[in-house]
Amino acid sequence: MSKPTPLLRHVVLFQFKAGTAPEQLKAIEDAFRALPTQIEAIHDFEWGTDVSVEGIAQGFTHCFLLTFKSAADRDLYLPHPAHRAFGELLRPYKERVLVLDYWAQS
Repeated sequence: MSKPTPLLRHVVLFQFKAGTAPEQLKAIEDAFRALPTQIEAIHDFEWGTDVSVEGIAQGFTHCFLLTFKSAADRDLYLPHPAHRAFGELLRPYKERVLVLDYWAQS
């Protein structure tokens, strides 16, 4: 049996500034969710908000997980105009962002 091709995961966590309105959060969520339709290099995508009962999220509330088939695909995504436009929308409301990339292993 052949070994599956490894996938590159790109995890993005957001903490928003105090006072960010629900409408602003929705616009940010909608804009990030639209990226897979705008950037062909994104292989898979999921997102959600923190529901942990542990209380150690350190203010991060939103998680977006993008999957790429290669580092080259991730490298196409990062400077893509749609990704940059999302960053401009996000900028006034973000308090902190944490990004972690890893090769998925099983």
